[in-house]
Amino acid sequence: MRVVLQRVHRAAVTVDGRVTGAIDHGLVALVGVGRTSTDEDARWLAAKAEGLRIFPDDGGRMNRSVVDAGGGVLAISQFTLYGDATRGRRPSFVAAADPAEGDRLYRLFCDSLTVPVGRGVFGAHMDIDMVCDGPVTITLEREGAGQPGMAGS
Repeated sequence: MRVVLQRVHRAAVTVDGRVTGAIDHGLVALVGVGRTSTDEDARWLAAKAEGLRIFPDDGGRMNRSVVDAGGGVLAISQFTLYGDATRGRRPSFVAAADPAEGDRLYRLFCDSLTVPVGRGVFGAHMDIDMVCDGPVTITLEREGAGQPGMAGS
């Protein structure tokens, strides 16, 4: 599973002209699910994302988590994080989970967060409006928890 986090002042996602999720300050989380992603990966990544100390303290140092900062997470499903463009000009998405499993693990990631969560719509075309803060962008990956040689084990 892969998650790209972007620290934001505010963010919203719109589907068919309707806002489906929005946050004031916090994190936008682009969430990609791979074929070997597990429930444990989803829970671990949610805890890791909201525990990262990437928000400024009173001295301006990145010392606070989104929880400490009183922020939220806008989670967007993003199967294209598993696009492989090493060959040809059209990315291959064979490493991405099938849609049913991708949706299930995306929802588990969202449900595992303890901060307020805004959500996109799995599989929909989404317009994302965000005001980046910093910018601060962090990439997290954990694949096939507990399997020797896999990231995050």
